[in-house]
Amino acid sequence: MAKKIFAALTDTTLFLQEWLANPQRMGAVAPSSPKLAAAMARWLPSDPGSYVLELGPGTGAVTEALLRRGLREDRLVAIERNPKMACLLREKFPRAHIITGNAWHLDDLLREHREPIESVGVVISSLPLLNFLPEEAEALAKKIGAILQPQGNWVQYSYNIGKGQPRGSARFQLRASKIVWLNLPPARVSVFQK
Repeated sequence: MAKKIFAALTDTTLFLQEWLANPQRMGAVAPSSPKLAAAMARWLPSDPGSYVLELGPGTGAVTEALLRRGLREDRLVAIERNPKMACLLREKFPRAHIITGNAWHLDDLLREHREPIESVGVVISSLPLLNFLPEEAEALAKKIGAILQPQGNWVQYSYNIGKGQPRGSARFQLRASKIVWLNLPPARVSVFQK
C-alpha cells in the first residue's frame, strides 16, 4: 500500500513540475481522475489482438485504467511528447510501446517504430485540442482517421463540457458523449467512430 501511495505522489509531483514549466503544453491541471480514466478505458476494441494508441498519456492514469480493463500491455502504443513522462511510462509499463514524440507526427512515428504499426482498433486521446488552432486539430483528426481500423473509435476528452463537438471531429460519427463530474475540472468524454 505504501509503495502505491509513493508512486501516486511521484506521478503527481512530476505532473505538477511539468505543468509549472509549460501549462499550455500540458493542458490539464492534474492527472486524470480514476472516474475519467475508467470512462475512457471502457471503449477498448472487441478484438484483443488490436493495438490501442494512446495520445498524451502523461503519467499513465488512463493507461493504468486501460490495462485494468483488460488491454494486453504489449498491444498498447503510447505517444508522449514530454521526455520525462515518457521515461516514467517506460518504467511503469515495460512491455508497452512508449514513443517519445509529437502526436501530430503519429503516422511517421508508427511507421518508423521498431515494430511498424499499420492500424489500431481505438485511439485514446488526452490531448488538449482546444489549445491548438482548428486547422492543427483537423490535421491530427485526419491522421487518426487514417490509422484507425474500419469502425474504429477515437475517444477524446475535453474540459469544454458543452455539447459542441471537439475540434477535428467533423469527419467522424459521434457515437457517445458523457460528462465525468468527478474530475478536476469536470470533463466530457466523446467517442467518435470512423
